[in-house]
Amino acid sequence: MDIKDGQGVTGERADLLAMLAKHRHFLRFTTRDLTDEQAGLRTTASELCLGGLIKHVTAVERNWADFIVDPSTMGDFTEMTEEDWARRADEFRMLPGETLAGVLDDYSEVARRTDELVAALPDLDAVRPLPKAPWNTETHWSNRRVLLHVITETAQHAGHADIIRESLDGAKSMG
Repeated sequence: MDIKDGQGVTGERADLLAMLAKHRHFLRFTTRDLTDEQAGLRTTASELCLGGLIKHVTAVERNWADFIVDPSTMGDFTEMTEEDWARRADEFRMLPGETLAGVLDDYSEVARRTDELVAALPDLDAVRPLPKAPWNTETHWSNRRVLLHVITETAQHAGHADIIRESLDGAKSMG
């Protein structure tokens, strides 16, 4: 099934997918006309770069979609090693050999898969146990809550990306 612009999906699912698509668009739009080098530049005091932000959002969306299918895939954050944390930190930067086109293609594939998952989910109310993590104060989330979290993460990072892009060359996503 190929979901495009919410076709074939109605009601709440269509609303969730439309909101996610809107924020994905703004995040991707921040990288328009950039070179690979520019996508990897840090333009603020932050460690973040545009390519790294898209890599991070891709990983977040992929991990939460995997979690909906099988909660055990998320693992236990309280048992992560320094090597695990270093690998996670690499999500936030462009590594040698990575290209903006490749990062965007990966993001598109993850988005397609998530959209198909949302369309096919039997129940948005189904509850999943959250992984152990120092920041988790709750123990379970519904599929709906997971999707709302992905939308929130995407929107928040699209805002970060807009600041980074404006600092890079003055280009803005809106305005």
